[in-house]
Amino acid sequence: MERKIRNSAKALIIKEGKILVSKINDNGDIFYIMPGGGQEVEELLPETLKRECAEEMGIIVEPKSLVFVVEGLYGESFHRVDLVFLCDYVREIEGAEIHGDKNQIGFQWLSIENLINEPLYPSKLRLQIINLFNNRKTEVYLGNESME
Repeated sequence: MERKIRNSAKALIIKEGKILVSKINDNGDIFYIMPGGGQEVEELLPETLKRECAEEMGIIVEPKSLVFVVEGLYGESFHRVDLVFLCDYVREIEGAEIHGDKNQIGFQWLSIENLINEPLYPSKLRLQIINLFNNRKTEVYLGNESME
């Protein structure tokens, strides 16, 4: 089987000790993911982040630096490469029409202090985000998310 590779830009938005996430309900299973999505042809990654955050959450962000890379080999028809960028929250877009992810039921600010206990996926990001926030050593390449 030939599978395609899909780049996915994800926004790590930190404000007042919390991160902004999409809340997902998958048949009663509630979990969180970072805003973002697939990169389009001839679209630079920062443009992907700005577009996806505007579409999914009705906010404007300013992408800063690449902080994490996580791959997803299993569970989807494609090989996903998540490129996580630290972003500044700029402002809400007044009157924005939200086009959320499948099963998205809203968004929420999660406390970084308790992030290790939250159902944030890919799960390998939890400890790394805590370390980044606390100015401790982080790993950039986190490998395949299913290899725990």
